[in-house]
Amino acid sequence: MIIIRDTKERRGDAWAATVGFFDGVHQGHRFLIRELRRLADERGQSAAVFTFPVHPRIVLQADYQPKLLNSFDEKLKHLATTEADCCAVLDFTRELAALSAREFIEQVLWKQWGVRTLLVGYDHRFGRNREEGFEEYAAYGKACGMEVLKATPYLPSEGEEVVSSSRIRQFLAECCVEEAAQMLTYPYLLKGHIIGGRQIGRTMGFPTANIQVDEPFKVWPGNGVYAVWVHLRGTRYKGMLSVGNRPTVDGQSLTVEVHLLHFSDTVYGEAIEVEFIRFVRQNRKFKDLDALKEQLELDREEVDRLLHHKP
Repeated sequence: MIIIRDTKERRGDAWAATVGFFDGVHQGHRFLIRELRRLADERGQSAAVFTFPVHPRIVLQADYQPKLLNSFDEKLKHLATTEADCCAVLDFTRELAALSAREFIEQVLWKQWGVRTLLVGYDHRFGRNREEGFEEYAAYGKACGMEVLKATPYLPSEGEEVVSSSRIRQFLAECCVEEAAQMLTYPYLLKGHIIGGRQIGRTMGFPTANIQVDEPFKVWPGNGVYAVWVHLRGTRYKGMLSVGNRPTVDGQSLTVEVHLLHFSDTVYGEAIEVEFIRFVRQNRKFKDLDALKEQLELDREEVDRLLHHKP
């Protein structure tokens, strides 16, 4: 997939496009892009996804703190696994936000970017204050020669929940990382760098890597212990990860720390990625460090077993 950040970089062919923030690039987003691919092929056009590098509300509301499923780089990586030909990155500015839906369609999509077919998500609204809806979009498109179509709603199979970014965030808050991964189509990921800690785990035979997460607005799964895959130095390791405030040790600072199974090197300052595979247990306070160590030994055995047959 080609990433285009300026109209000067775009190719001369006509585009079939869809617009959205696409946080998570989940099943619903992928369904929409597959429909876009089909429309583009039928019309002899390229399939383009328009998205934004920052959450629009950050621009409009300075104190807004979004809860993101992807950093921008992660979002581009996942969009590259869809059937889109290119991704056009729009800087969301106050000037862009001030455009009406008609101005956005005519001035930005039609004149600047050469969009000839626009696929609108079934519940998506855009333009100043999101004042108008699909009927208006279709009329504005027709006036300038753009075909505007409403996307087919993504309907889950019988017995499955409706897929949405907000539902995935709720799953993560409830420690349901397997359910989140099913909607995302991939395991939930945290990326960061390893920083120094108090090294209490090392004294118990469980050295941990304390992770400073790179994306400040990234959602953390709920407090607890998880079985994770750890990507470090180009190699994948089994990991036992804790999200929480270490109730037995200090009970105050919220941390993400991971113990790598079958690994003993020093790794301070290095980049690390962790994929959440299974929830193991809730955090709880133990009477002393010996009791905590005993539980950690059980946790390590459980994590080793859980990841033994996981791809």
